[in-house]
Formats: sequence, structure tokens, C-alpha cells
Amino acid sequence: MRILILGEIILIGFAINLQAQTLNEIESQRVSLPNGWKLTPVGKMLPLGDLPLNIALSPSKKLAAITNNGQSDQTIQLVDIEREVILDSITIGKSWLGLTFSGDGKYLYASGGNDNIIIRYAIWNNHISIYDTIRIGKPWPVKISVAGLALDDAKNRLYVVTKENNSLYVIDIQSKKVVSQHPLGGEGYTCLLSPDHKLLYISCWGGDKIVLFDTNQQKITGSIPVGDNPNDLCLTRNGQYLFVANANDNNVSVIDTRQMKVIETLNSALYPDALAGSTTNGVALSNDEKSLYIANADNNCLAVFDISTPGSSKSKGFIPTAWYPTCVRIAKNKILVSNGKGLTSRANPYGPNPNRKGEEVVYQEGGKEQKIKVQYIGGLFKGTLSILNIPDDKQMALYSQAVYNNTPYNKNKELISEGVEGNPIPQKVGDASPIKHIFYIIKENRTYDQVLGDMTEGNGDRNLVLFGENITPNQHAIAREFVLLDNFYVNGEVSADGHNWTMGAYATDFLEKTWPTSYGGRGGSYYGEGKREIANNKNGFLWDNCQRLGVSYRSYAEFVDGNKPSIPVLKNHFCKSFTGWDLSVRDTVRFHQWKHDFDSLLAADALPQLNTIRFGNDHTEGLNLRKPTPFAHVADNDLAVGMFVDYLSHSSVWNSSLIIIVEDDAQNGSDHVDAHRSTAYLAGGYVKNGFVDHTAYTTTSLLRTMELIRLRINGNRKASSLILQKKTWLVTLNSTK
Repeated sequence: MRILILGEIILIGFAINLQAQTLNEIESQRVSLPNGWKLTPVGKMLPLGDLPLNIALSPSKKLAAITNNGQSDQTIQLVDIEREVILDSITIGKSWLGLTFSGDGKYLYASGGNDNIIIRYAIWNNHISIYDTIRIGKPWPVKISVAGLALDDAKNRLYVVTKENNSLYVIDIQSKKVVSQHPLGGEGYTCLLSPDHKLLYISCWGGDKIVLFDTNQQKITGSIPVGDNPNDLCLTRNGQYLFVANANDNNVSVIDTRQMKVIETLNSALYPDALAGSTTNGVALSNDEKSLYIANADNNCLAVFDISTPGSSKSKGFIPTAWYPTCVRIAKNKILVSNGKGLTSRANPYGPNPNRKGEEVVYQEGGKEQKIKVQYIGGLFKGTLSILNIPDDKQMALYSQAVYNNTPYNKNKELISEGVEGNPIPQKVGDASPIKHIFYIIKENRTYDQVLGDMTEGNGDRNLVLFGENITPNQHAIAREFVLLDNFYVNGEVSADGHNWTMGAYATDFLEKTWPTSYGGRGGSYYGEGKREIANNKNGFLWDNCQRLGVSYRSYAEFVDGNKPSIPVLKNHFCKSFTGWDLSVRDTVRFHQWKHDFDSLLAADALPQLNTIRFGNDHTEGLNLRKPTPFAHVADNDLAVGMFVDYLSHSSVWNSSLIIIVEDDAQNGSDHVDAHRSTAYLAGGYVKNGFVDHTAYTTTSLLRTMELIRLRINGNRKASSLILQKKTWLVTLNSTK
């Protein structure tokens, strides 16, 4: 994997100017990501904080405020747009998305997140300072959670939408009291006042609608249905047209506010009928209101439309951004884009270690003892602000070509992959495969170096090995006897999004934007694994596709909570005798529970084609008192995996089976290549023996491999975005190159 020099420059605080004029100049700066995508951001870039989500422009359009809402330090930053420099930054304890200037530009209102407050900042002499706060409820665990804000200075009214108790709050600014509260019928994202301030438009993130609030009557008067997970909003100056970004539908709804209905839907994906996964989550109008700029987070680009004739809009192309653009705003003739994950992922040699507690690690450098903050994956990303001029048609053509060159996905590759005739992995989705049963084992949180760094056959760092061959002899044996994958990367960062990636090849904008809050200790809950509907993939998960295609399936604790499935598709499709998430129960006990169920199903000729099994005790419990040590937990997990492979290898279905073993994420370990690099294993009658593969693969490679065998993951784009097969295997993964 390429050394990501650009990201390092950004991280030490220098701006980068990438105003390239030719395609070669643009692509000379290309950066490869661990998920198989590439970046060629254009424009000048300024360093931001962890997960910037929103940009607010001052009334003069001379200043921009940005809220950073990630897992590590959260801040509000102030930017001089004309000079393209950062003026000031202030730490905020808890925040999330909401951000708006007062009409005179002297104050800035910001969401206090799960503290359930709004913080008012004073803007003076290019500096930002706390002025006062407005409280709408007691802090977490009281579930309110301030999201988007809108301000009416003339009426001294602040409008606040929330994403936990799904409400609109109307606040009197002078008294700092809540005037009224109104239920939205779903999680709120943001809100926007009409030009005459008579109507408030609210994006109901979890309700797939725009809620209409009459500010004179002080009541909700109706709603307009839009796409799935609507988030950001923008209005024409005359208020006639409202544009709504729909994250799970790759599109923008265009609403005629005179008719109060959608008159047009703009497809912002790279291909007209692309599957869900572009994650459309930001909209902004050009100054002449003839162009609409749309941030596509998971395509790492802006889509641009000519909307001079609403109802008959036309695509103008794409502009490459940095990683995961979350917001776009236009200030005069400049485009501002906040990139949530910046320019790069990074290695984390000083990452978490279950044998070590505390915020700092001690290491030796140059004979001296040094201290460094633990390199936790949740806080490694550093966002950036892209600032670029409005491109002309010639530049748009170059930018569009660069965007397409950055993506490993196209429509043809959804159904067909490169490969070798006669390989057990078909080249075309739906073609026959001799593999009849898949056993998909999901484990917890380990990096490659932490476990397999001692295998001399691969690219490992022995200094980072914690659970080496003396602790995990079975996983080492599987990697050595079958295939060693030393260039495998998980798509998710933590378990909250990792399990959704593992079972659905995608994480929604809700998950991506909310897990850093809870993982940063700022309130919030665990929303992954089907625990909250808005967090679920629109077209479901691997099991949903099995159901649609008539493929039999069964889950052993994955997406099952307290012996109850967390999503409807698993009803009557899970093993009730298999223990779910409980670290006090050994994985070797779970193996015997699975074995009993497997024997019964095999005897009845009812063995499902897809079996998802959760062996999660390699998560460990750290050094908690009266708990097994990390070594004991991981050794138990390793033994369970070994017993599983051994037992299946002596069964009648071994020769027609494929075992795929993966970690849901790599958050709790160190790795010298990348914090996303993890372990993955293959075993089965058709898997090549004694082979080392250095090809780059990801979690979605595993799902694509299953798709090609028999299980069509066609519910979202991410699963079908992976393209090349390694020709030297008998059973191969689908590469992210």
C-alpha cells in the first residue's frame, strides 16, 4: 500500500494547494485508501478536526464556521474564506451537526449534542469565544440530542431539531426558555427557514419526509414524502424550490414549495441505476442558482447539476474530493467541502492493547523515553476543508474523468468479474458453483500484526505481536495450511459500523455520523447490528438477499440479541440454543452448541446454504478483575475456531463447503501498515493449500466472493464494487484493487 504522504502533511497543519489543470496533474497526487478506492482531491485543503459534519457561512459570506464531531477532540473552527486560512479554533465538550450564525454575524449557535444544550459563541475580531448556553433538558442519559438549528433573529426564535426524542423545540432566545415542543415522527437531522420565515422545513432523517412547521401558527401543518434518510437542505432565494439530499437513495428530491410536492429527483450516483451506497448528504446552490452541488460521501466526490430549469435538470459531471465529504457550501465563487475522513487512513503502531490501560503509551526513541496518545482508530482520521473555484466546463470534464478513475465500481462489474474458467468461484453472478455451503465466522476487533505478525511468510511486525502462535496456534495453522492473507482490510472502524459492513457491505450515514459520539464517551447508544431501524441498510443484509433468492440461511448469534433476532429476516432462522454476546461464556462452549445443531440439521438433510456464526471472545475483557486474561480469552476463541474447522473437515459436506473467518473490525490493536488491516482466513475442500496472497482485499471482498458463488449481495452498491480475482487460487477472493 502506498505511503500516504499527503495525509501526513495535512496532519501537521500545513495547507495543500491541489489546483491542478490537467488530468495527469490531478492523478499525480492520487492516494489509495484501504477500502480499494482512490482519492484525487482538487482545490486548496486546510486541516480540520475529527469528523467535520457541517459548515455554516456568515451573512457576509466572509467567514465559515465548521463543527468537528468525531470520537476524539471536538472543536468549532473559524475560517477566513477570502484568505483561505483558519482563524481560530475552540474546544467543545459535546457537539453534533447544528451550526448557524446570527443575522448580524456577531454570534454563532452550535449544537451541544447529548449535553442537550445549544452553545452561543461570540465572534469578535476573528476569534470565537463562549457567550452563553441554552438548555433544553438534562444531559445524557436523558435522550434528546440536539441536531440541526435554524435562527429567526426578528422573532427571537431558535428552532432546534433532535435525533433521540425526535422533536422540534422552539426556543425564545431572550429568556432562553423552551416555548414549545413538537414530535416529528422520526429522527430529526436539520431545519431551514423559508425566506419570509413563515415556514420551517425539517428533514426527518428517520421518517423519509420533510416536515412543515408554520412559525406563525406554531404548529406542524403537514409533511412531504422524499427519499430514504433525508438530511441536508437548501432553498432558492425566492423560496420556491427546496432541495433535499437522500442518503440511502443516491439522490436529491426537488420540491416545488408552491405545490408542496416533489417535481423531480436528481440521481447523484456515478451510474444511472447504481445500487444504493453513494451516501448523498450535502447540497448547495451556486450564486446564480443555476447549478446544484451535491456531496456524495461514499463516492468521495461532488455531483453537479444544471438546475436552471427545475423539473428538467441535467447532470454536469463530478468533482473529486477527499475522503467522505459530509457538507458542501458555496461562498461567492468558491466551493467549500468538509471531508469527514480527510486524506488517509494511517498505521497505528501505538494502538490499543488489552494489556494496557490509560490514554498514553510509553515507547523508546533515540534512547529516550517518549509518550504518545494511544493511536485509536476512531480518532486517527483528521478531516480537511477543500476550497476550490467554480470549475468551467473543461475542468468539469477532467474532474469527472478523475472521479471515475478513482472508483473500483462500474455497472458491468456488478454481475461479472475477471477470473479463470473452471474456478469454483464463477465469473458471473448466478452461475453454478460446486460450493454448496458457506460458513461465515465473525470474530472481534483484532489487527493483522497483533495475531499473525510473527508469520515470516507475510508482511508482519513481530514487535506488535500480542496473540502470536503460542496463543493462536489454530489460526496460524489455518493461514499456513490454506492461504495467508497479509493485505486484508476491514471496511468498518468499530463494531457499531463493522458488523453492518460485515453482513451488508455498507454503513449508513446515520451509523457513520453517530458512532463516534458514543465511542467518544459523549452519550448515545450502540445502534449497529439491527438495534435501530434508521441505522439498517435500506435493502437489508446478507440474509435478506438469501431470502429474496431462495437461499437457505441460519444465524448463530449474529444480529441476535438476548435470544431474539434484531431484524425480521432472522425470525425462525437462528439457533436458539447458541449463546449470544456474553464474554462469560467460552467460545469453545459455543462450538459444542453449534456442533449439536449442525449434526441435527445434517441428519435431517436440512443444513442451510449460508451459516453465520459469531465467535467473539477474542474481544477480551482487558485486565478486569476476576475475568479471564486477554490471553485466555483469545486462546479460547482460537481453540473454538480450530475445533470448528477440524469438525467440519471430517463431515460429509467438507468438500462442498467454504469457511470464511473475519474480524468485524480492527479497533483494538496495533498494525504497522494500517489501522484497518486485519486477519481473514479461508478453509474448505476447494481452497488452495500453502499459498501466500499479498493482494489487497477488504470485508466487502468476502461478500463479493459469496455473491459470485451463489449469494447475490445486490441490495447495495458497496458489495458489488469489487472487481478482480486472483487467478492463482482454486478458491479466490474478489479483489478491491
